[in-house]
Amino acid sequence: MGTRILTVEDDERIRTAVRLALEDEGWTVIEAEHGEEALAKFGQNPTDVVLIDIMLPDIDGFEVCRAIRRTSDVPIVMVTARDDTHDVVAGLEAGADDYLTKPFAPKELSARIRALLRRARTADPATPQLQFGDLEIIPDEGVVRRDGHEVHLTKTEFKLLVELAAAPGKVLSRETLLDKVWGYDYFADGRLVDVHVRRLRTKVEHDPANPRHVVTVRGLGYKLQT
Repeated sequence: MGTRILTVEDDERIRTAVRLALEDEGWTVIEAEHGEEALAKFGQNPTDVVLIDIMLPDIDGFEVCRAIRRTSDVPIVMVTARDDTHDVVAGLEAGADDYLTKPFAPKELSARIRALLRRARTADPATPQLQFGDLEIIPDEGVVRRDGHEVHLTKTEFKLLVELAAAPGKVLSRETLLDKVWGYDYFADGRLVDVHVRRLRTKVEHDPANPRHVVTVRGLGYKLQT
């Protein structure tokens, strides 16, 4: 089965333009005008990527994202009409992997989706079990445990943790993490990293406000320590 992309957009002109751009890449596009329709179609069709507009006429894009995230780790891109930090952060906090601001160029949309697809389909190289105090990471199995209890991470959160764990004690810049985790080498936004680090801390740290493992090195980036 070829790549299938669900687009959720109530503006018919934008929805059509997005469909044509994605079909030009050879992908199959499933369209939805509103949130309820999107959730119904997502439940009926296997989908490789979901593109969700924040402003929808019934339930908003944040809730659609949260609903999908409760059952799936499919890559999600949120679309906002404003480059507003609140909207961006709220979308990422809802579980999105990335965001786009309208208007966006079809080439940028396609490039971001290709990067997400590469990351989703590329297996991590064999990496031994890693132990950081009460935190246990088993990359080959996609498992993370804290105090012996399994922690559920999204694919992006897991990839972020594994990249940090692969270089224990080494500071990785936001640019490096964007490249390694998201696969973005020419368009980037540090907010992607910052919000995902914050989400990761709520799951792997006993006290996210005072992290023991995923540590900020001011002005440089992040590192993982015991």
